[in-house]
Amino acid sequence: MSDRLRIVIGSDFRGYEHKEALKEFLESDPRVASVQDVGVTHDTTIGYPHIAVDAAEIVADGEADRALLICGTGLGMAISAGLVPGIRAVTVSNAHQVEGSILLNNAQVMAIGQMCVSLRKARALVDQWLGLHYDPTSPWAPLMDAMVGYEAEFAKRADARAGLRDQTAS
Repeated sequence: MSDRLRIVIGSDFRGYEHKEALKEFLESDPRVASVQDVGVTHDTTIGYPHIAVDAAEIVADGEADRALLICGTGLGMAISAGLVPGIRAVTVSNAHQVEGSILLNNAQVMAIGQMCVSLRKARALVDQWLGLHYDPTSPWAPLMDAMVGYEAEFAKRADARAGLRDQTAS
């Protein structure tokens, strides 16, 4: 990852106003290399799970470094994005959560609720988020390694269950 971040941004209709303002904020920030908007436009009503998964897949595929997602509460976006293998997604509403999301948990996706966080506060949280980078040598790294290990273990179990189902279906 270079010093400048590639960001994917998205919202549902309940986060549209914040998304547009935060997209402009990101595009003007020198720490940001690019901003890719995955939705919605002002006249579309695509649901948050689709937008969140699209954004998370772009990050998981290495086409972006992080994603910023906005819906009414931020919760549905974070839950949906977190379904993509390899993605850690969080909902934030304060500086402590932003700090922990990156420094402790190396989350690639941050979700904000437009109904929960004012635009002024959201800008401050995004500004903070852009300045933080995970340190793989930090004291928290063993916990991150454990999370990644659990994810791999559960993926293997899911693959084994799917293979067993395939065998019994034949």
